[in-house]
Formats: sequence, structure tokens, C-alpha cells
Amino acid sequence: MTAFHEVFLMNVLKRISKVFESADEILIDDSSRIVLMSDVHRGDGSWADDFSKNQNLYFAALTHYYLENFTYIEIGDGDELWKNSKLSDIIYVHSNAFWLLSKFFAERRLYLIFGNHDMVKSNASYIKKNLYQYYDERQKEYIPLFENVKVHEGLVLSHRETQQKILLIHGHQVSLLDYDLWMVSRFLVKYVWRPLELFGFNDPTSTAKNYKKKDAVEKKLTEWVTREKHMLIAGHTHRPMFPEIGDPLYFNDGSGVHPRSITAIEISEGFIVLVKWHIKTKDDGTLFIGRDILAGPRKLSDYFDYQ
Repeated sequence: MTAFHEVFLMNVLKRISKVFESADEILIDDSSRIVLMSDVHRGDGSWADDFSKNQNLYFAALTHYYLENFTYIEIGDGDELWKNSKLSDIIYVHSNAFWLLSKFFAERRLYLIFGNHDMVKSNASYIKKNLYQYYDERQKEYIPLFENVKVHEGLVLSHRETQQKILLIHGHQVSLLDYDLWMVSRFLVKYVWRPLELFGFNDPTSTAKNYKKKDAVEKKLTEWVTREKHMLIAGHTHRPMFPEIGDPLYFNDGSGVHPRSITAIEISEGFIVLVKWHIKTKDDGTLFIGRDILAGPRKLSDYFDYQ
């Protein structure tokens, strides 16, 4: 490792630790029900809206979690604000999803973390202008949405009994292009790579489409977990991760824009599990949206005890 890379790594690890130390805490216990999703990338309904093909899966999954009394935590890139300039366009197109999210919010069961593609939500003025309420074109008036909402860089789940902590971040903090130079990356995505996607070109700056970048991100996040000995759940890479007992406690919930599926991490009744929502077929040929377990469930206490 070069001296530059060593210095950059140390700065990244300090950056994550700073988020951990300053993050708001959510108290949990073995009766808590929490679902974590990231990288939903809700768009404007155009050809570039990666979320559109999975919007019904997302709405079905979110309805399930609402009815089952889960708290929904979105850990970054919920909205695609690199390709799109106006959040109001996204809210208008995906009004059913925002209506359901507003029901979670009204019951204090919604938490939002920003990622690189919705980094603008780190600005309090932007949040107040765009998330507290939205303008309904049909009714010609402002409608309350997430009034006084706070969008976080990170959150910590803190277990009431064991005092063990789980850091929730998007994960872009370890990338120079996606964190330090995010405005440059946003410009390239919006004005260079988005038009070129029409001709079949993939964006080389995208962590989701670049396996070397995925590996680099995961290596740095795992390094923080190994050094600090805290569990960490992130998104950003779009690659689900669920470690074995004894491995570094780096988890990843995947994304909402997988081909034909979305993934999530559930923490429920003292267990953690990685799940997939996708279209399934009954014996009679009827299609339905179902949930499958990809990894787990495992007791959180088993991970904590090993630490």
C-alpha cells in the first residue's frame, strides 16, 4: 500500500468513527422490528428511472412491513438526485410510495439516511423546502409530507440490555468520488453518462456496476469493523452481505434495483435476516409477490457474544 493510500485509509476510518460517535441512537430490544433498505433510487418515471421496474415489489414489501409494525430505516440513495434535479417530480411519479412512507412517518416509524445520490439531503434548507411538504399539481396546494424530518448521515441501533451498538451508514464515506468529489460525480452522471446509457454504455464511476469499486468499498468498511469491533450495516455497493459468526460484522442490505427483485435486512424479535422480495408463481400459474430468506435468521446475541 502506498503512503497516499495509507493516509486516505486512516482518514476514511476516522470519518466513519466520527459518524458513529455523533450519530443519533435508536434504542432497540428483542421485541423490536426493524427493516433496512437502501439504494431504492426512486426516479422520475423516465427511461432512466431504475426504480420503476421494481416499484410494485417495493410497495408490496413496504405494505407488509407497515402492517407488521416494522420501523423502516432507509440507509441512503432512496431518491435518485444525480440524474434528476427536482425531488417534486419523483414524489409526483411515485406518490403511492411516498404516501405509504408518510404513514410510517406519522407513526414515528421512519428514519432516513442520505447517500451519495441524495447527498443534497445533508442540507437542512433543502430538506425543509423539499421534504417537509410537496406541491400537489392536481390540487394546486402544498401537502404535508415529512414535516420537521431529520435526514441523518448515520444512525446507531443501541440494544437496551446488552448495550451493543450497530452503526448504520450508506457506505459512500469511503469513496473519494462519491463523498469528497460527489458534485463532480453528479455532474458526470447527469450530463455525460446518463445520455451515453442510451447507447449501451455503463457508467464506470458507479460502484453498483464496477466490481473493483465494490471490493474497495467493502474492504474499507470491513477494516473499520475489524478495528472498532462494532457491527456495521451499509448499502451503496448493491451487493448483499451477511457474514458468518466469527467473521467481521459487515452487513449490506443490497438494493431496491436488482433485476426482478429487491433485498432488505430485517431485525426482528432478536434475530437478523437477509431477505429477497420478488415475483413468484403458484402451481396454477398465478403470479404473486413473495418474500424469500437469503441468509439467516441468526440471533443478534450470537454475533455480539463472539465479539
